[in-house]
Amino acid sequence: MIMLWTLLSFLSGSLMFSYWLGLLANHNLKDVGDGNPGALNLWRAAGYTYGLAGIALDFLKGYVPVVVLIATGSVEGYGIVLPSAAAILGHAFSPFMRGRGGKAIAVTFGVWSALTGFAASLAYAVILALLLAASRIFTRGKPTSSDADGFQVVLGMLLLAIFLIAGRYSGAILLCWLASFLLLVYTHRKELRRFFARFVQQRS
Repeated sequence: MIMLWTLLSFLSGSLMFSYWLGLLANHNLKDVGDGNPGALNLWRAAGYTYGLAGIALDFLKGYVPVVVLIATGSVEGYGIVLPSAAAILGHAFSPFMRGRGGKAIAVTFGVWSALTGFAASLAYAVILALLLAASRIFTRGKPTSSDADGFQVVLGMLLLAIFLIAGRYSGAILLCWLASFLLLVYTHRKELRRFFARFVQQRS
């Protein structure tokens, strides 16, 4: 049962709605910005209407399989870890994109909304907003780079652990967090490398 739900979650996550919406709007997202086939590049290429649709669909493909799994009680305890991670993995390594998916931010929000009844995803959104505000203060209102944005996404997920531990969430949820954190580190690895390289260069 766990493997069946893991497969279903992976397939749900692998549906590249934002990329397909981009093609519908005559835009190949591989040629936009950093080439990421996600909702942000869809927004940049086709405008906010398509962008919001992409965000919603990417969110739902992480939310729906996990919330159905929990609601039906098909898998409980640590059995939830693999299906929840699989939804994010599906987006990051989509077979529809020959294994080259997106950065999995929206689908991660979807998964965590299902796992915690929106509590952790709301906390994550607040953390990201605070990190963005702090960076704007630090840079005196200048727009942040994509590398800094990627760092904030990963740092925000790291800080979410404090919320989960303080809320006394189960070991299974904490293991789901670890999987989400490692996956975000991987999908943002290029931004992290450039961010830390620039940080070291500025300090030398």
